[in-house]
Amino acid sequence: MTLLDLDPEVTGRARELAARAAEPVIALARAHTTVAVERATLRLAGITGADTTHRAGDVPWVNRVVDTIREQCGLEHGSVLPAFHALREHDLGSLTELAEATAAGQIQFTVPTGKDAARAEKAARTAVAKGLRTVDRNRAQRDKLVSKLGDPPQRPWIYLIVATGDIDEDVVQACNAARAGADIIAVIRSTGQSLLDYVPEGATHHGFAGTYATQENFRIMRAALDDVSKEVGRYVRLTNYASGLCMPEIAVLAGLERLDMMLNDSMYGILFRDINPIRTFVDQRFSRQVHARAGIIINTGEDNYLTTADAVEAAHTVTVSQLLNERFAHEAGLPDELLGLGHAFEINPKVPDSFRLELACTRCWRARLFPDAPLKWMPPTKHMTRRRVQRLLLDGFFNLAG
Repeated sequence: MTLLDLDPEVTGRARELAARAAEPVIALARAHTTVAVERATLRLAGITGADTTHRAGDVPWVNRVVDTIREQCGLEHGSVLPAFHALREHDLGSLTELAEATAAGQIQFTVPTGKDAARAEKAARTAVAKGLRTVDRNRAQRDKLVSKLGDPPQRPWIYLIVATGDIDEDVVQACNAARAGADIIAVIRSTGQSLLDYVPEGATHHGFAGTYATQENFRIMRAALDDVSKEVGRYVRLTNYASGLCMPEIAVLAGLERLDMMLNDSMYGILFRDINPIRTFVDQRFSRQVHARAGIIINTGEDNYLTTADAVEAAHTVTVSQLLNERFAHEAGLPDELLGLGHAFEINPKVPDSFRLELACTRCWRARLFPDAPLKWMPPTKHMTRRRVQRLLLDGFFNLAG
């Protein structure tokens, strides 16, 4: 197939402009933290579980600790120094004990200085390093399983969604899908979870149009897919969603439970959930650093844009976003092979040369701009008709381009 004859100077200039546009956002993200970043850090340090006595429902211990630190001494210096200083000052044996004492109103957090700060920093680094070793072991285990079981023999990989709301039912559907040929299982989150400012605890069975993203649900599904991977003779990958208000925490939990792919793009929260853009760009950088460490492929959210804009008139905005996401990802440490860029061209049969336009986009992105990055194609939806034959033809054209 003939490649698009793109001017290297033009593509180079486009990347320069993307880097220039991204730089103020990167500088902001480097200089700030958020409650979600601090909760994610304490999860790496070992905090698990929830306060089950709260009248409004279970409250994760990380929320208890970070919220109290924020009230008492602010988060400008992060949460680990005050937390590990208090752990030593009160002679407590674990961060869970610290969280329980915090909930009981027995802890007054302060930012340590001098030798106290050095001791707290040393203890915090040791604890966080232990969590990162778990992430590293999971990455090595994935590589070992892929080497032993093999990758799917064909490309593109087949991506299938489960979304029952009940993790046990999701497992049944996911395993059957893998037996039928699915290479990637995506567990859709429950409606509205992106706006929850906490990560629920434990296995869940009551999601709405999806299943809650929790550490235990991650563990259950990963274990089930490991079993079915051995059965079908290929490694079946697991996807979830690191977006919304708990983006950094969900990224950490994914690393701790060996997920393989995560949808991860702050623009989803900005455009569709009205999330504070400053907070979510800070969260995005931290989460992508975690994904880079864990060897998790991210999927960016360009496929969302064309649900609210015309695919032909707004096609250039997809390329702009991809270039920006490339810059943000590289700065956070993600190599091209972990940068799954999104796309969802809406093939409209009423538009002349619609398929040729789609094919041109695919050749531009795959062969010229991002030859080493995996691309995620979402099927057309907006211009689908009720006529079965035409619907199948549109699907076929889309799959051909993919």
